[in-house]
Amino acid sequence: MPQSDTQNRKFILAERPRGEPDRNTLRLVTEDLPRPGRGQMLLRNEYLSLDPYMRGRMSDAPSYAAPVEIGGVMVGGTVSQVLRSDVTGFAEGDWVVAFGGWQDYALSDGSGVINMGKAPEHPSWALGVLGMPGLTAWAGLTQIGQPEAGETLVVAAASGPVGATVGQIGKILGCHVVGIAGGPKKCTHVVETLGFDACVDYKADGFPEALKAAVPDGIDIYFENVGGAVLDAVLPCLNPLARIPVCGLISQYNATSLPDGPDRLNFLMGQILRKRMTVRGFIVFNDFGHLYPEFASTVGAWVRQGRIHYREEVIDGLEQAPSAFIGLLRGEAFGKRVIRLAG
Repeated sequence: MPQSDTQNRKFILAERPRGEPDRNTLRLVTEDLPRPGRGQMLLRNEYLSLDPYMRGRMSDAPSYAAPVEIGGVMVGGTVSQVLRSDVTGFAEGDWVVAFGGWQDYALSDGSGVINMGKAPEHPSWALGVLGMPGLTAWAGLTQIGQPEAGETLVVAAASGPVGATVGQIGKILGCHVVGIAGGPKKCTHVVETLGFDACVDYKADGFPEALKAAVPDGIDIYFENVGGAVLDAVLPCLNPLARIPVCGLISQYNATSLPDGPDRLNFLMGQILRKRMTVRGFIVFNDFGHLYPEFASTVGAWVRQGRIHYREEVIDGLEQAPSAFIGLLRGEAFGKRVIRLAG
C-alpha cells in the first residue's frame, strides 16, 4: 500500500507479548498527517530497520532503555526525507538517519538525527553496514575483542548484518575467522562471498563436534549474538585469555522461563575464572557512540574499496513489518532486513 500525502499509518504496541510476538502484539492505526511546530521538521520515513533489540522494547522488564508504552508507536531506526523544516542544518529534500519508528511520518527536533545530504548513494545502508549494526560489529570487535593477527575469531549469526561485518573486519585485521550460521545456503555465503575461512551449520547434526574440528587451535575471540546451544558448543573451545564481546542473545529473546537442562552458570563462571577470560556486554551507542566518526571513516572506506560485502533484504510495505520482524526473531532473515515503507 503506498504512503498517503495526508494520512499517517503507524504500528502501535497493543499488548505486551509473552513469548513470541504475534498478530495481536501490534496494531496498525491511521491518523492525520502530523504538523511540525517551531523548531521541528516533518520526516517521511522511507526505510525502517528491523532489529532484534525491538523485542526487548516490547517488554516492561527492567532493561537499558525504557519500554514502548501500550498505545505508543513502535520504536525503530529509519532513513527518512525531510518534507518541511524549521531546524537549523536540515532542509527540504535532505535524506537523514533518524529514529522515526514504525510509521510513515514523524516529527523531529533534530536531536540524534544524521544528515546524509540530498543524494546518498545507498541510503538504506545507513541502517546496516554503515549504521548501528556496522558500528556494533566494528566497536565490539576492536574495543572488546582486541584482535591480533593470527588469532582465531568465531562469529555467531555470521550471515546477519552484525556477524557478517565482524568476520570481514576480522579478516582485514589478520584473524582466522570461523562463522556459525543456520543452514548450508547461509554457510556457503559466509565462506564464498564474505571470505570467512570456514562456517559451521548449527542446525546440522554433530554441530559441537564440527565446531571443534573447525578451530583446532581453539578460540581466542567469540563474538556473541545468539547464546543457547551455540554458546554451549563454543565454551569448551575457548582459549585462556579469550575475549567475548556480547551484543545479543537472540535465542533467548522470546523465552518465558529458564532454559531446559542443567544449570550452566557455575560451569560458565568456572571457565571465566580458570581461563581468565574477558566477557563484556555492551550497548553500542551508550558505550561507543563517541567513536562513530572513526567508524564511519574506517568502515566506510572498506565498503567503498570492496573489502566489506553487504547483503540487504528489502521487504516492501509497512504492513509487512510485524511478520517480517517475527521471522527475524526466528532466524529467517538472510542479511540485513529492512522495510521499504512506500513499497
